[in-house]
Amino acid sequence: MMKKLTSKQFLEQFCTRKADSGFDPKVLQAVSAILNDVRLEGDQAVQKYTEQFDGTTSDQLLVSEVEIQEAKANVAPETLTALKEAAANIRIFHEKQVTPSRIMAAEEGKQLGQLVLPMERIGIYVPGGTAVYPSTILMNAIPARLAGVKEIIMVTPVKDNGDIAPVLVAAAEIAGVDKIYKIGGAQAIGALAYGTDSIAPVDKIVGPGNAYVAAAKMLVFGQVGIDMIAGPSEVAVIADETADPAFIAADLLAQAEHDENARVVLLTNSEDLIQSVEKELESQLEDMPRKTIASAAIHGDSALVLTDSVEESFELSNAFAPEHLEIQTADSLSTLGKIKHAGSVFLGSYAPTVLGDYYGGTNHVLPTNGTARFSSGLSVDDFIKKTTYTYYNKEALQHARTAITQLTEEEQLIGHGKSINIRFK
Repeated sequence: MMKKLTSKQFLEQFCTRKADSGFDPKVLQAVSAILNDVRLEGDQAVQKYTEQFDGTTSDQLLVSEVEIQEAKANVAPETLTALKEAAANIRIFHEKQVTPSRIMAAEEGKQLGQLVLPMERIGIYVPGGTAVYPSTILMNAIPARLAGVKEIIMVTPVKDNGDIAPVLVAAAEIAGVDKIYKIGGAQAIGALAYGTDSIAPVDKIVGPGNAYVAAAKMLVFGQVGIDMIAGPSEVAVIADETADPAFIAADLLAQAEHDENARVVLLTNSEDLIQSVEKELESQLEDMPRKTIASAAIHGDSALVLTDSVEESFELSNAFAPEHLEIQTADSLSTLGKIKHAGSVFLGSYAPTVLGDYYGGTNHVLPTNGTARFSSGLSVDDFIKKTTYTYYNKEALQHARTAITQLTEEEQLIGHGKSINIRFK
């Protein structure tokens, strides 16, 4: 079952993650060639690789209005209701993140401020092969729309029959996506980054994908912005003796079923709880459809960690900086001040990570691999630019002239000083 570690072992094995790309050189080489072809040949290259990798051909990459209506008709009413409820919660939470342009300082003859400007166009990559994730669309498109992005473009690979999963089409309409294109893989990232005759280039690309998609996003960064290069899913659970072992086991397995490389961790000062969770893991794992994946994850880079105290559990969690952090202690709300590094925090026995994955309203696009130490989850801020502005009249600049000239001379940039002084001859 899961390995059991001491606090020291956990620090040594889990809190020293290396910040490398992690990409196979062969993947990078293949993706680089695909991107170059798309940059040079546009739609022709996109269609060539779509046929090669997905086995589908189409002269019409854009999903038509007729296709959209047909797809929506094939989505169960209860699924539509669930998507709309989730979208409403996500919208309510993210609306509070909207920041207006503002004046930062104003005195006689001068004004400084900040313009908050939305990106013109963004692209969302949505996996669409064997697994489909409508929640990805809601989490990416809704903050972009609230930020004021003018056009949201979605790309997703088609299924074997050449169609897009209907639930993805429904989610796209609910979230405010403007256009959907039936392409996936590195070629889709290239099309969004460089543009083709059919697809306008975007300012930023967001959304998850396989190793080829992630590598493509990394390689086009600079040409466009990207959200992040996400690693395998992570969850750390801090618990004391009051926690329910069945809840903890279920939450660990929920993240473990994402990926064989997922990292799931329990940090507790209760040896009895560790034993009970271990039994629950064995029992619950047997009933999981994705048992093979979940089993590989919990037997892999995951751990049950016995700490000296709840306080030490928080210290270890902060060193680990998990993507998701659950706190299942006697008074979880009072512990918020102990958290320094985590992508998103879930407090109490009735706020599992899955609540945030789908419905609660917080964003599920979160920093992994320890990057919560210096980065944040996706928000409205990811789709805006902050542009500062300065206004000085002649009298205000005259007042600043001596100090500026002194500093330009100190840096031996005489032309800089002349730019000020020429205005007063």
